[in-house]
Amino acid sequence: MRYRFFTIVALAAACVPLPALAHPHIFAEARLEVVAGNDGNLAELHNVWRFDEVFSSSVLLDFDKNTDLKLDAAELAELGETMRKSLADYHYFTTITVNGASFEVQKPDVIHASLDENNQLLVIFAVKPEKPVPLKGRLAFGIYDPSLYTSIDFPTDGDLVVQGAGFAKCQHKVVRPDPDDVISQNSASLTDAFFSDPAGTDMSKLFATRLEVTC
Repeated sequence: MRYRFFTIVALAAACVPLPALAHPHIFAEARLEVVAGNDGNLAELHNVWRFDEVFSSSVLLDFDKNTDLKLDAAELAELGETMRKSLADYHYFTTITVNGASFEVQKPDVIHASLDENNQLLVIFAVKPEKPVPLKGRLAFGIYDPSLYTSIDFPTDGDLVVQGAGFAKCQHKVVRPDPDDVISQNSASLTDAFFSDPAGTDMSKLFATRLEVTC
């Protein structure tokens, strides 16, 4: 069976046969900026992802059409557009909740891709909510891969921030769940399917770093 795992498919535009494994194979360091609008609602989420060297090298090989060992503007644009289309199936790894209710996000206008001085893939894009998200109550924002194939890591708490006057009266904190505590507290609901289902489950969000905001 062909396993369509998002980021590889998104960047290599191909399906490859692999067993379903519940641990990451692709690693990215991230920054998330949650931006308030002037109308009292969420405006958008700004994402910056820097991928690991091994995966970045595979992307370079896959999208270097003229084989000059670099990605020119056209090749980078193709890479960004491939990601923009493919990651839609996974909501751009984005989760937004208000008082426990989930909100979907729109497809970004563009995903900007580049290679930094170390030839690591850098991806920058913004997503907006599908419908108004009021900045009231308990809000949570996270970036995670539900299949656990890709690890999205925030190196410091300063990599998850709020911006805009709409958050002036809100309190916020970064939550980094302890995996052992999550498993212990949810042992009844964490089944074998969680660890082996290639499609992923909602339970993986319990392990994800998130930004919690109370307004």
